[in-house]
Amino acid sequence: MHRIFQTFIDLLSSAEDTEDFARAMATTAAALDLSFFAYLALPRLPADKPRLISTYPAKWSSHYLRSEYQRIDPVIERALQTPEPFRWGLDIQSKTSSAAQQRLLDEAAQFGIRLGFTIPIHDDCGPLAALTFAADQPRNPFETCIAEHSRVLQLMTLYFHAHVRRKLTNNRRVGAVLLSPRELECLEWAGRGKSAWEIGRILGISRHTVSSHLESAKEKLGVRTVVQAATRLAAAKGEQQN
Repeated sequence: MHRIFQTFIDLLSSAEDTEDFARAMATTAAALDLSFFAYLALPRLPADKPRLISTYPAKWSSHYLRSEYQRIDPVIERALQTPEPFRWGLDIQSKTSSAAQQRLLDEAAQFGIRLGFTIPIHDDCGPLAALTFAADQPRNPFETCIAEHSRVLQLMTLYFHAHVRRKLTNNRRVGAVLLSPRELECLEWAGRGKSAWEIGRILGISRHTVSSHLESAKEKLGVRTVVQAATRLAAAKGEQQN
């Protein structure tokens, strides 16, 4: 597992676009006998579109986004309600409440998506995201991997989300100040109460490097503390959402 995880980190570090990120997670999922994965980041503004990176069949992914299924998807609906990872399976249809949701699940099943393990990402500084590992039917390799490696899969999801936000998100302005991708990333995690050591672990960089980025962000924003810098960032993002 250590070798698989290290390869995953290496692929993430070199990823520059959506295809690179899809390849990084797909390679890792395949090594763990996980059939499909799907990372969905919901937009902060109604007019924006969600970001989907996955190995689901392209026809299904296009149909999902075109139909705006993220608005009614019962898996995403549950992910919005809990920060804890959860498993879902063939009984999910009995828990749905609308014909539209039933239709979504029936259509997904036609593409081999019938059960999975979903890890929600609740992010106060940006859109909610969720990463799902899915399969067609219960299989020993899939079930064993989820049971034995759920904590590692959660950590991988945090790494994946952090790197996607850093590489693919363009909005790095706090008022008139433009932060670097790393400065923004470190400041966002600091605003969520993470220490420099914890941020370093999440981003795959040293504690000293994290501290340097935070110091640079403070200097650019003209504040004395990381808390003040994080407050400035949160206020700026709040203004953008209004």
